Amino acid sequence: MEILKVTDPEFTNYGRIIEGYDDEKKQIMEALRDNTPIPDGTDYVAEEKALQDLAASDKITNSLFGGSPMQFGWCNGHNTKLNCLEYHRSSEINLGATDFILLLAKREEIVDYKLDSSKVKAFLVPKGVMVEVYATALHYAPCQAHKDSGFQVLVGLPKGTNVGMPQFTPGNQEDKLLTATNKWLLAHAESSEAKNGAWVGITGENIDIAKDI
Repeated sequence: MEILKVTDPEFTNYGRIIEGYDDEKKQIMEALRDNTPIPDGTDYVAEEKALQDLAASDKITNSLFGGSPMQFGWCNGHNTKLNCLEYHRSSEINLGATDFILLLAKREEIVDYKLDSSKVKAFLVPKGVMVEVYATALHYAPCQAHKDSGFQVLVGLPKGTNVGMPQFTPGNQEDKLLTATNKWLLAHAESSEAKNGAWVGITGENIDIAKDI
């Protein structure tokens, strides 16, 4: 699979590079390195106190999210597979203390709540580059950018995202994709999420970039 860069024009369909904030990015990267593990698999923490309490987090909340309450967590580990794609009703902020790769597609490419994995593109995000992933971009856990090392990635989202599950009676098919607060998920049949009952909405190959890094 071709690994594009977030500096390539194709990325503008999925997100943008956030310029500036050099001091804030340095604080966040240090907190990621000092306070978050790199497991053999992939772990996600929606809100991490060591990140939440940073002055950098306050500044980002007040500027990038216009003062709306945010949570700062992380997704770290080792991963080379697609497995799932999710979307939110909001943008997501990512910043790596390491290089990492995002596998992305567009919501408008979903047809009848299914998406062919051939629509997915891979983008390398260098260490220290902060990106906004748009609400219209399908994404999931990052992938490692190098065979011999994992990833440490900030995940900035509106407060409460991915925490708990609202209780309601589904009124349409999209409602059945909701797996957590502000999280709609499409799973590949091979994924553990699908085996646990998530909507099987990814057709085609379960992409694995192990041979491409």
